[in-house]
Amino acid sequence: MAEAVTPARRNPQQQRSRERVERILNAAKGLIERSGSDAMKMGELAELAEISIGSLYQYFPDKGAVIGALAERYNEEGRACIRDGLAGVGDAPALSRAFGELIDIYYGLFLAEPVMRDIWSGTQADKSLRGIDLADSHENGALVGAVLERIHPGADRAELLSRATLVMYLGTATMRLAISVDRAEGDAYVANYKQMALAELLRD
Repeated sequence: MAEAVTPARRNPQQQRSRERVERILNAAKGLIERSGSDAMKMGELAELAEISIGSLYQYFPDKGAVIGALAERYNEEGRACIRDGLAGVGDAPALSRAFGELIDIYYGLFLAEPVMRDIWSGTQADKSLRGIDLADSHENGALVGAVLERIHPGADRAELLSRATLVMYLGTATMRLAISVDRAEGDAYVANYKQMALAELLRD
């Protein structure tokens, strides 16, 4: 069973409210880039976003909800990248090329984006946010699993989905390891992961 996620923030319906949420999240990214999520204070966030602390709490009940919202946004962007990268893939050579390119893109994003790295660490440190990672692995696994069904027609669908989800979950763990060590060591981990993942995805 997935762990509980921080209670959902208020879902803005009006344009003005959506713009306010965008301002809050952009301000949070700036604070995190400057000092890290651990140092971010709700009062400081409200001030930078130019809203009252009461208004901030209407949208985000605590700092964990802000981090969760940013994590979900980055995850959505990652899924869109995976969806686009796998569109039209219908055989093993195409999957090998597309999957390798996706891993390189994903790794590059985390190397280049300190906010993404911090948010990712934040979802691991906060027990109430770990379910976001698990949900992301399941959704990404479903995207890869759909490709495996095209490559392996007649294979057990549940087994293919399990295989794909495990590969995507281990990909997350690999990225976390790779960005925590020096670049050469991280590059080697990512290269080895690609070989292992493709061997698992493409086996009969």
